[in-house]
Amino acid sequence: MAPSQPMKRAENALQQVTDFGANESGTKMYIYIPSTLAKNPPIIVAIHYCTGTAEAYFTGSPYAQLADEKGFIVIYPESPYSGTCWDVSSQAALTHGGGGDSNSIANMVTYALAQYKGDPSKVFVTGSSSGAMMTNVLAATYPNMFAAGIVYSGVAAGCFYSQTGGVDQWNSSCSTGAVVASQETWAQIVHDMDPGYTGARPKMQIYHGSADTVLLPPNYNETMKEWAGVLGYDSTKPDTVEVNVPLDGYTTYTWGGGRLIGVYAKGVGHTVPIRGSDDMKFFGL
Repeated sequence: MAPSQPMKRAENALQQVTDFGANESGTKMYIYIPSTLAKNPPIIVAIHYCTGTAEAYFTGSPYAQLADEKGFIVIYPESPYSGTCWDVSSQAALTHGGGGDSNSIANMVTYALAQYKGDPSKVFVTGSSSGAMMTNVLAATYPNMFAAGIVYSGVAAGCFYSQTGGVDQWNSSCSTGAVVASQETWAQIVHDMDPGYTGARPKMQIYHGSADTVLLPPNYNETMKEWAGVLGYDSTKPDTVEVNVPLDGYTTYTWGGGRLIGVYAKGVGHTVPIRGSDDMKFFGL
């Protein structure tokens, strides 16, 4: 997993926070505070992949260096499980206030907003692989918290659901692209994760590679159907299609003036490399 531009070192070290609030799942919180913090700083939650750690995503993604430039805060959660995948399979994780990893991460955001007088209208989430799965889950379970999400090679929220209630359980049917549903079904799955919520939804950008052998390419289509359904678009009718954007072999599909963007990368495996500068534009930072 490599960023799209060469990176310089972050100015400061990652700090662990142990007392951020309720944490039934035992998820760890790490935070990056730049030397020059913006007034009412935005917050980005950056979520690592399976086998990863907060430190690995801190050093291997461009968000801390971008925080040094722009003055926002980065929260790097760390999975509590062996193998460090995220729990995106249990009912607890797939329910607003359910007490799973998603709940713990939301509590990290609440802590940081209060501690650093952050801007609650500028909270964003992104991640790679398992972290991309959790990005979709957080956008679904806490739609009131996140203004936007960027997903690098994940699966639709709810796709890894375990019928037996398994926590942090791998779902081979989903990973191989065998879980297929209508956009209306996917939208209902998202709505059921926070059933009382009727407010605005995060805008979403979804990256996936055509050569992904870990989370097979059909998962891109299902994720696009899910968010198109939630946001009120027809997944088969994008407003624009741009070939070789942002790179040769990448095709960018846009709905709703940029509220939903899909980027399908021909020949790219697992995971699509992070595009830090483009992420900043999507987040409006």
